[in-house]
Amino acid sequence: MQQLRGNNPPFTGLIEFTPGFRPRPEISHVLFDFDGTLSLIRQGWPEVMVPMFVELLPPLAGESTADVARLALDDIMRLNGKQTIYQMLQLAERIRQRGAEPREPLWYKHEYLRRLDVMIRDRVEGLRAGRLQPDDLLVYGTRQLLEHLHVRGLTLYLASGTDEPFVKDEAELLDVARYFSGRIYGARDDYQSFSKQIVIDRILHAWTIGSDSGCWASVRTS
Repeated sequence: MQQLRGNNPPFTGLIEFTPGFRPRPEISHVLFDFDGTLSLIRQGWPEVMVPMFVELLPPLAGESTADVARLALDDIMRLNGKQTIYQMLQLAERIRQRGAEPREPLWYKHEYLRRLDVMIRDRVEGLRAGRLQPDDLLVYGTRQLLEHLHVRGLTLYLASGTDEPFVKDEAELLDVARYFSGRIYGARDDYQSFSKQIVIDRILHAWTIGSDSGCWASVRTS
């Protein structure tokens, strides 16, 4: 594999390719996920969400805190990649199953975002103040990859389960928004009006009206 050029030190980790991986020179449009695929600003978010679930879930008889944490982690990771509200809908359902009356899922979402903000505030403020450089909080090789795709003339899109105002702001702070030319989409409180599939369908519809050739690629890391 050709080494990416840039300011990053040589990469020494493992790279896994899926069995179906192959060169696709016909690609003209690429859709990226954001958190964990490009951005590390929210890295560690499960360390906020899992304790919140454990705190709010009524315990069952004979159930340990570790048991509740495992249940919470399973629920959270099963819905990872979808909008945050779906994890909160699951939390509300678990609370109901345990005989308590849950709050509105949107309340849980806003409470989670409040707690997450406490964890990531130093990162965001560090970027705004210049104490941190954007590449410090990008996944290894992100800028070189985006620059390479941009130079090649590919059309890039960003769709995230994180709320859209945060995605747009953080993409600007990381100096990657310019690669997407406004094609950045994120979650909304009216969660039924947004999903990554809805975004993909709308983009594909707009694209096929104006073009009858080309190929898509979607990029996401788990």
